[in-house]
Amino acid sequence: MGIIEKQPIDYTQHPRVNSDDPVPARPRPQVPAHVIKSDDEAIAVARRLAADFAPGAALRDREGLLPIAEIDAYSQSGLWGINIPKAYGGPGVSYKTLARVIAILAAADPSIAQITQNHLAINGHIDLDGTEEQKKEFFGWVLSGLRFGNAFSELNSKTVAAFETRVTIDGDEAVVNGEKFYTTGALLSHFIPIVAVDAQEQGYLVFAERDTPGITVTNNWSSFGQRTTASGSVRIDNVRVPKSRLLPVAAFDRPTIAGPVSQIIQAAIDAGIARGAIEDAIAFIKTQSRPWIDSGKETAGEDPFTIAAIGDLKIRLHAAEALLGIAGEAIDAGLENSTEETIADATVKTAEAKVLTTEIAILATNKLFELAGTRSTLAKHNLDRHWRNARAHTLHDPVRWKFFHVGNFYLNGINPPRHPWS
Repeated sequence: MGIIEKQPIDYTQHPRVNSDDPVPARPRPQVPAHVIKSDDEAIAVARRLAADFAPGAALRDREGLLPIAEIDAYSQSGLWGINIPKAYGGPGVSYKTLARVIAILAAADPSIAQITQNHLAINGHIDLDGTEEQKKEFFGWVLSGLRFGNAFSELNSKTVAAFETRVTIDGDEAVVNGEKFYTTGALLSHFIPIVAVDAQEQGYLVFAERDTPGITVTNNWSSFGQRTTASGSVRIDNVRVPKSRLLPVAAFDRPTIAGPVSQIIQAAIDAGIARGAIEDAIAFIKTQSRPWIDSGKETAGEDPFTIAAIGDLKIRLHAAEALLGIAGEAIDAGLENSTEETIADATVKTAEAKVLTTEIAILATNKLFELAGTRSTLAKHNLDRHWRNARAHTLHDPVRWKFFHVGNFYLNGINPPRHPWS
C-alpha cells in the first residue's frame, strides 16, 4: 500500500501535457482499496505517500508527465475515502485531519493533491444530498478504489456559476450535453460527476462512467502552473446514464459544510505549496548558496538577514497552518450541528485560513529565489515550479473577496454567501 515500483519511465505511455489528443479511460483497480481506520492512520499514510511522490515531482513538472502510477497508489491507499461516514463503511475522519492530509501531500507534489480535490468534495456532496441508495452505491465505488473526476466549470460562461450543460430525461435515462473546462481529475478518473441543469435550472451531479460513449476527455491544460493536474476539457455528446445516478445539487440551498469543505481543500494545497518551497529554500541555502560578501560569514546559512527572513516565513507558515486547523475544527462542528450560525462560523474561519495560505504560498515561493540566490534559478533545479504552482492554484477564487466577506461578517453581522467559492 502506497509503495510505487521503481521502474524506468516510459515517456510514450504518458499522455502529453497541453495536447488535444483524446485519452482513453484508466483501468479499474484489480483489488479493493485499503480502508483507513483512524485519523492517525490517515496522516501516517499521507506521510508515506508524500515521501514516495516528492522525488519525482520536479521531473514530472518539467517533462509534463502525468502522475499515473502515483495516483493509482494514492487512491489504493484509502485516502480517497477518508471523509466517507462510518455508517457507510468509511473512516469518517475529521475535516481538520483531511486538511492536514492534503497539505502533507501538496508539500510533496501539489498537482497530485489537487487531483483529489473534487473527489473529496463530491464525497461530501453525496453525504449531504444523496438518497440512502445512492450513498450505499456511490460510497461503495469509492471504497472499492474507484475515483471521481470533475466536470463542473465551463470556459466560456459569464460566471463560474453559469452552466450551459443540459440534462434531460428520456424514460429511465438521463441525457447530458455540454462541454467543460478546468476538469481536474477527470482524465484519470473512473466516474465523472457532470454538473448539468435541467429546463427548470435545477442543478445535478450526473455520475457518468469515464468510458461512457459520448465522453471525450482531453489533456489540453496549458497553464504554466499545476501542469500535471490534467485540468483540461471534457466534451459530453448525448451521454446517457441511469436516472438513479442523478444527484441534486441542493447543499447550498440550506446551511451545510459544502462550501467550507471545498475551500479548506484549496487552502490546504496552498499551505502545502508554501511548506514545500520553504523546505527547498532551506536545503538550497545550506548546501549550494554562497554568503553575501558584506556579511563576513563563511556560509549562506549564517547570513543574519537570511536567517531573519527564514524565521519570518516559518512564522507566517505556522500561522496559516494554525488557522487551517481552526477552520477544520469549525467545519467538523458544522457537520455535527448545521445551523446558520455554525456554517457561517466555518465559512468565515475557512476564508481566514485561505487568505493566509494564499499569502504565504506566494511569499515563500518568491522569497525562495531572493534567499537562495541566482544559481537557484537554473533550469536543472526547476525550483520555479513552486512559484508557478502557487501563482496558478491561488487563482481558483479571488482572495480579495475573502477580506470583504470576513469584514462584513464581523462589522455588520452579514453571513458570507453559500457556494463552492466561499
